[in-house]
Amino acid sequence: MYPYRILIVDDEKAQREMLVGFLAKKGLKVTDAENAQDALAMLERVNFEIALLDLRLPDSDGISLLKELKKAIPDMSAIMITAHGDVSSAVEAMKAGAVDYLNKPIDLDELLTIISKAGERFRILSENRGLRKLIEGQSTSAQFIGASDAVKELLATAYRVASTDSTVLITGESGTGKELVAGILHRASERRDKPFIPVACGALPETLLESELFGHEKGAFTGAERLRIGRFELSSGGTLFLDEIGEISTTVQAKLLRALEEGKIMRLGGEDPVEIDVRLISATNRNLPDEIKAGNFRQDLYYRLNVIELNIPPLRERREDIPVLAEHFIKMYSTRHKKRISGLTPEALDLLKGYPWYGNVRELENTLERAVVLCRADVIDTDDLPPVLKDTAEKSAPLPGNIKTIKDAEQYLIKRALDKHDGNITGAANELGLHRNTLSAKIKEYNLGR
Repeated sequence: MYPYRILIVDDEKAQREMLVGFLAKKGLKVTDAENAQDALAMLERVNFEIALLDLRLPDSDGISLLKELKKAIPDMSAIMITAHGDVSSAVEAMKAGAVDYLNKPIDLDELLTIISKAGERFRILSENRGLRKLIEGQSTSAQFIGASDAVKELLATAYRVASTDSTVLITGESGTGKELVAGILHRASERRDKPFIPVACGALPETLLESELFGHEKGAFTGAERLRIGRFELSSGGTLFLDEIGEISTTVQAKLLRALEEGKIMRLGGEDPVEIDVRLISATNRNLPDEIKAGNFRQDLYYRLNVIELNIPPLRERREDIPVLAEHFIKMYSTRHKKRISGLTPEALDLLKGYPWYGNVRELENTLERAVVLCRADVIDTDDLPPVLKDTAEKSAPLPGNIKTIKDAEQYLIKRALDKHDGNITGAANELGLHRNTLSAKIKEYNLGR
């Protein structure tokens, strides 16, 4: 078990010693206190992931202490312990933020199961809190940047559906920013203070993906040495984002459909269903209707996922967004790499706007980070950009207006290729798709020798 830092607060010395000894043997880092005052003092030295709190304490009560602990460590997972079995107190504790409730005498196996779940919850909440701080610090990077009508319409629709719990399917090519749009939907929803948990479905084989989504019980399969809480449970109250949904197997598709229809999941190896409260957003770069026709994707699941579809057009179809994105990336990477670069020359911007960007925004971002790193002036010029941009521009450039015949065009293209390759006939021939001897004859014909 991961060595979680656990705080035990109980005025019964024998109870504390028993729990400390048992949990320490399991590899957990345990600290104990006999009252609320001592427990709060310990927070100055240690940030605990989990707290086991007795409901009755000599100088306070467990629920009041829980509220104080949560102020200091918002993501802490607290487990209440009582000898009284008071149902109303259990409800009050859960409302105050406790993740579970145990009666004395404590079932130690049950305690380990709850600690495993509570620790995983703390880790996910902490990761999400860190991501939110990072996003807030980056300001505009948390936004979907663009000035085109397509982007404006996309965002308008996203904000309109964000407040609902309808499932959303985000479609578009790789690199267009599908996870960014999913994050916007979450942050604009009423679930914004709960976890946003992404899962890259295409990166995991079927068995691991099932465990990742639904969790598994201890001993469910070889290597399942402890209980694992799945992403559905961990994102309870929040948003689960399934990226590359078109990659999942038909077996997982069937289980996913059942979870959406019933609002319940079953852990691998489990016997009891677990209720879930999750807003599901999925994304794909595949054409799912075509996958349905090919028998690779369930039609009923597609309709469940596609209540609202948000399509992100590729960057080459919204070239007016390129200057805005370029300005953003240059500013971001100039700061990161401690360089003073104010922008692009008009020629460099023209190259960016003329390139097809089959890798979309991700490719543009990588290109501009490279340019920022290599640039030795205060503006990025064409020489700072990858040669492929210039090559593409030259190949797609229109022929000069003075070319009237096929021979004129042939002569022009041969001369341009020779200039580009510094007179190297082999290089020019390869670019033009000609045999070297054929090109040599044409050079002689047009008197283009140097």
